[in-house]
Amino acid sequence: MAELFRRELYLERLRPFYDTDLIKVVTGMRRCGKSCLMQTVMEELRERGVGEDRITYLDLDARRYRRVRDPDTFDKAIEAAIGEDPRGSYLFVDEVQNVEGFEEVVEAWRLEGVSIFITGSNSYLLSGELATKLTGRYVELELFTLAFPEWLGMREALGEEIGPTAAEFERYLREGGMPGAVRLPNPTARSAYVADVIAQVIEKDVSRRAGKVRNAEAFRRVMTYMVSNYAAPTNFANIAEELREAQGTPVLARTVSRYAGYLEAAKVLYRCPTFDLKSRRSLHGGEKHYLADLSLYYALNTDNQVSYGPALENVVYQYLRRHGWTVSVGRVGRLEVDFIARKDQRYVYVQVSMSIVDQNVEEREFRPFSLIRDGWPRYLLTLDPLPTTRDGVTHLNIAELMASDADL
Repeated sequence: MAELFRRELYLERLRPFYDTDLIKVVTGMRRCGKSCLMQTVMEELRERGVGEDRITYLDLDARRYRRVRDPDTFDKAIEAAIGEDPRGSYLFVDEVQNVEGFEEVVEAWRLEGVSIFITGSNSYLLSGELATKLTGRYVELELFTLAFPEWLGMREALGEEIGPTAAEFERYLREGGMPGAVRLPNPTARSAYVADVIAQVIEKDVSRRAGKVRNAEAFRRVMTYMVSNYAAPTNFANIAEELREAQGTPVLARTVSRYAGYLEAAKVLYRCPTFDLKSRRSLHGGEKHYLADLSLYYALNTDNQVSYGPALENVVYQYLRRHGWTVSVGRVGRLEVDFIARKDQRYVYVQVSMSIVDQNVEEREFRPFSLIRDGWPRYLLTLDPLPTTRDGVTHLNIAELMASDADL
């Protein structure tokens, strides 16, 4: 078994809850590292002196549990594994969404004094029955694929030589941060791995859960279109028209919207809504979608060149979300601020650009900031080697910021 890579940011967030009666819910796209995080928590418990007989792990995607799909068989599987005296035990269940009606089972074991950790690859976990039956009795941790410093750390742990930050960051933009792909020896193997992840998402998190994808080819084309056009404003009517006219795929705008919802639920795409600074309200339309991992783009496209505009937006979006910010696309009159981020009653405004060496680009990026009248921090993030400060705007190098993993 490969040595576990410890993702400290997420472990820090989970540790306060190890011995509480709150159900620990870890969500995230398939193969983003949820199972390894659970294994790391179990390793920490053993280091604390917890006996092996007090730790139970069920992977509901494993062959031995393929028949565990209803509450009764799920309950019996737990009972067989956990023993006669459950109090003080720790229960870990991977891909719990495979069991319809799992909520009542985990709640019953919680009341028996078991500390419960569950993972799932679908936002279904935090809707419907879980939200209504377990309100106030669970805590969520959303897991993303490897951030740039984690990607560097895992490669270093594997014995790879790490080069200059700028060069490594450019490679990170091309390869993405799928933990399993990092361990593979070459780009061809990594691309095949990500393609398999996409196939698993379609089979297990879209088709099985949604059950309403009548035209699989149309769904694949919508998915490919949205993944290929990530970080662009989303207009479902325009997407439907493009698919009909350019690809001969007869699909309605409402169908495109529904398919996008399936991809959001499977955490392949993240929807970033629009927020109007003047009215301080969210707007309908103009939202963007960002990828769970940049490798998804390259797996679905023959183009392997980095398109820096959307790629940089995507990693900054993930960076903000990973650090606990709620993120929106900002509107200031007719101008756009790439991101408005909110956390603990604080705001920050963020513009992202590859470079502002060209004076016209510099003026374009600073113009929205000049219309913001409040005093919250404003940041311009670029790849320029010598960032500066102008008009109260902090200009930072993206690669260095990401490598430091410092919050804004």
